Amino acid sequence: MAFQPGENVLLKVSPMKRVMRFGKKGKLSPRYIGPFEILECVGPVAYRLVLPPNLSSVHLVFHMSMLKRYHGDRDYIIKWDSIVLDKDLQYEKEPIVILDRDVYKLRTKEIKSVKVLMEASSG
Repeated sequence: MAFQPGENVLLKVSPMKRVMRFGKKGKLSPRYIGPFEILECVGPVAYRLVLPPNLSSVHLVFHMSMLKRYHGDRDYIIKWDSIVLDKDLQYEKEPIVILDRDVYKLRTKEIKSVKVLMEASSG
């Protein structure tokens, strides 16, 4: 698979371990942000992308395994300005509101649980 300069691609992102990805669990959760334009081919498997200013801390050259061809379907794309990525292309989620509290009573102990509505960090 090869990309051409001027073509749009999606960039792979990874959340922190044990964190839900934007409210969806498992295999159905979105893993790409973009689309971003390819500026040039740097090597046989490396491409330079045009990234926005708030992703200035991220290196501009990516291996082709980090890229996915953009087909124009906007249902599975995460807007890059809605999350804050670190240098490793990871993001954290923050709690918005506590939805429910519960206490499970066993024979000898009580287990407290809290249901929290989460959202990606915005700054």
